[in-house]
Amino acid sequence: MFDDPKTLVSTSWLESHLKDPDLRIFDASWYLPGSKRNGYSEYQRGHIPGARFFDIDEISDQRSEMPHMAPPPEKFISRMRAMGVGDGHQVVVYDGAGLFSAARVWWLFRLMGKTDIAVLDGGYPKWLSEGRPTEDMPTVMRDRHITVSRQNSLVRDVTQVASASKLGDHEIIDARSPERFRGEAAEPREGLRAGHIPGSKNVFYKSLLNEDGTMKSVGDLKATFVSAGVDLDRPAITSCGSGVTAAILSLALERIGHRQHSLYDGSWSEWGMYDDLRVETG
Repeated sequence: MFDDPKTLVSTSWLESHLKDPDLRIFDASWYLPGSKRNGYSEYQRGHIPGARFFDIDEISDQRSEMPHMAPPPEKFISRMRAMGVGDGHQVVVYDGAGLFSAARVWWLFRLMGKTDIAVLDGGYPKWLSEGRPTEDMPTVMRDRHITVSRQNSLVRDVTQVASASKLGDHEIIDARSPERFRGEAAEPREGLRAGHIPGSKNVFYKSLLNEDGTMKSVGDLKATFVSAGVDLDRPAITSCGSGVTAAILSLALERIGHRQHSLYDGSWSEWGMYDDLRVETG
């Protein structure tokens, strides 16, 4: 693996930079309903020194009926300022699953025009397994100035995805499990149909990760996309259940140098809800 402060950094890189005055760390642990895990409770019990907790459900557009949709820029600014995150800071985000919800925060920062952000490869489990330092004290935070510039090209709504599905001019890549993609397994959220967006390809997010929760090498990532039938010369739209694991696909695409990718924020929570949108199975 190679460390890149704009995509992915190793545990050794982060520990060597812990004392940097312009480093900001986020614990963005979030778990699927029914997992019986609570990200904030786990953060309170222990976290990487200096880490703040990033609440994906709270730092969202709560006017939307969809779960944790991207917040309006003014809300993002307000929350980041209060947590002492400002212009010129290098941000590293991690989660308690290894590499799961942290990628969503990476994508959200990029949506807001902030590119000095990386995901911690292997996350908190790898950090703990290597005996690196932790603390359970809250981090002292001082208000900092931050400016954002929303990058609309990085997000897609249902109308744009429906058009891409009909025209076939994008690769729509679904990060859900093969069983959910094929419509053979029930969705974890009630009231959703089973299946996938017509014409989409399935790249289960776990297929991009090693057994220890770290991301595969650039060569292996490319091979995984290609083996799923993804044409890497075409623009991509990533999707999943609710816009969280789709960001892992987006991070992987960025790692391999694919720059034309956007994320369908509503994902299956939206598409699976409306009967007038076509669904494929199998």
